[in-house]
Amino acid sequence: MANLHDYRSGKPGSYPDQAVYAEYACAQSGLSFEELDGGSGLVFGVGSVEKSWCFAAGRCSFFPQNNATAATLATDKYFANVILERAGVATLGGQTFFLHARHRAARGDGHERADALDHFRKLGGAAFVKPLTGSRGDLAQSIHDEATLENYLDEAARYYDAVLMQRIFAGDEYRIFLLDDEVVYAASKREPVVIGDGVRTLGELLADHDAALRARGVSSAVAAGPNDMVLPKGERRTIPGRMNLSAGGAMALQPPRDEAAAYWLARRAARSLGLRVAAVDLFTELRGDSEAMRVIEVNANPSIRFLEQCGREDLILKIWRHTFTAMGLLRV
Repeated sequence: MANLHDYRSGKPGSYPDQAVYAEYACAQSGLSFEELDGGSGLVFGVGSVEKSWCFAAGRCSFFPQNNATAATLATDKYFANVILERAGVATLGGQTFFLHARHRAARGDGHERADALDHFRKLGGAAFVKPLTGSRGDLAQSIHDEATLENYLDEAARYYDAVLMQRIFAGDEYRIFLLDDEVVYAASKREPVVIGDGVRTLGELLADHDAALRARGVSSAVAAGPNDMVLPKGERRTIPGRMNLSAGGAMALQPPRDEAAAYWLARRAARSLGLRVAAVDLFTELRGDSEAMRVIEVNANPSIRFLEQCGREDLILKIWRHTFTAMGLLRV
């Protein structure tokens, strides 16, 4: 029987991961798969004898188990945090600031771009800032001075309407993937790295890294300190901040030290937002904080490419079969 690699083979680099996984899962589950966009994989259908469903790539949800209200609430990081805190789930908090004057009449005072600098000063001149509805780690970074903040807001305004500004936290980062209340996997998240070749400078290595990010629609990396030194061959240099796979980060299948507490927190977060499928990112082992753990954010449409990278085709099938069952294409 064909494996997942056979379904990936021959596809262009732009072919969506989930179209590959859906075709593979359909073949393993006795369902039909139909590519609907001339081989691009951007629109496809899956079906049984009785019914069929269509999916699209990009920002379209691959998890019809999550209703539109729940998925939309999770997408807005501020709204999600308000609901999570109401449910007793510790988050990173934060304040929203809008980058454009449009829709000004629809919001109260204190959330305009001019207010962001005042809030930044209240945080002691250091903050973690990210787009309110961003994904894949795009433009998510720590900022430590006012000039950098001004430049950041200029750049963010080119692509987004608002940002979320938070206090900087330090801890071990994990992703907990849930199907209903079941933990499918837990993974530790790690910062991106560049690896020296003994020839190119750190700046040149970062430039190559950044070019690859921009080609995927993700903002450049942010690295502090001098970058004109030649990095010795094999030496690894981390890029602090975001740990998203799409931003060059890495994950490894590994549960948190306190599994019970982390899984309880993840389940409560998903339930609070009404999600049946969720990837809950959280900090554990927080340094200098009264809370042992805090939820970073909850993803209602998470990528599962990590499972392909670590050879867990069984979990990819588990996730898609949950979807097929929820759609009424398979019976429990």
